[in-house]
Amino acid sequence: MGLAEVEALARAAHAGQTDKAGRPYAEHLRAVAEGVRARGGDDELVAAAWLHDAVEDGALSEDWLRTADLDRRTKDVVRAVTKRPGEAPQEYARRILATPGARLVKAADLAHNADPDRLAVLDEATARRLERKYSAMRQYLGLTPDD
Repeated sequence: MGLAEVEALARAAHAGQTDKAGRPYAEHLRAVAEGVRARGGDDELVAAAWLHDAVEDGALSEDWLRTADLDRRTKDVVRAVTKRPGEAPQEYARRILATPGARLVKAADLAHNADPDRLAVLDEATARRLERKYSAMRQYLGLTPDD
């Protein structure tokens, strides 16, 4: 599956979804994909960026991912960045660190999630909670705020 097909699929899978600020979810996916590319990610990692929340959000199933015409690396990264119910953040971070390319995708995801402009439209308590959550994950992954 080519990158344009992956993008179209991800956009369709998340159609109608919005982020915490009420913006179309596809904007977040695009920003993460662009962030991966800007950090030196290749097409396999950009594809993973487009799909990084698809299984976690239930937009696509693990069965779909298993049989999808995607590179193994893309699938491995999507699985690595998919949080599991009840999973401790440290366990989640260990899986990301153990999967080549997953840290780069998660870095782009965290960078967009923690963007001050995005957080500014949220209520103060939610913004502070998310800032703490994203900061902790950056620490677990050995990322600086600039990564």
